[in-house]
Amino acid sequence: MSVERTKAIELGHGGRMSVQRKRDAVLRLLRGEDLELVSRQLGVTAATLSQWREAFLAAGESSLRNRPDDEGHEQQLRRLEAKLGQTLMDNELLREKITHLESGKPWGRRRPRR
Repeated sequence: MSVERTKAIELGHGGRMSVQRKRDAVLRLLRGEDLELVSRQLGVTAATLSQWREAFLAAGESSLRNRPDDEGHEQQLRRLEAKLGQTLMDNELLREKITHLESGKPWGRRRPRR
């Protein structure tokens, strides 16, 4: 492999960049370094750097929310599981009642009144 090719890959030309290198690039932009300068040094387009910065900021914003989105989903899941359990029990009781009614057997013995 040529020296130029090795150096290009190290800077990001023609190769994938690690999450750490992307993070460092975004932090450079957030500290005020020029977008075009960072772009040339890393060998990525200014548009790509801008996308990384926007994704980084969006992820940071979502982490600052008071209640994570998962909490609402967990509550809904518990409520639906309880409703499903109740529905399954109701269905089982109804099937049993239907079986008794179709067989002609009395549903249950009544106790004599006193």
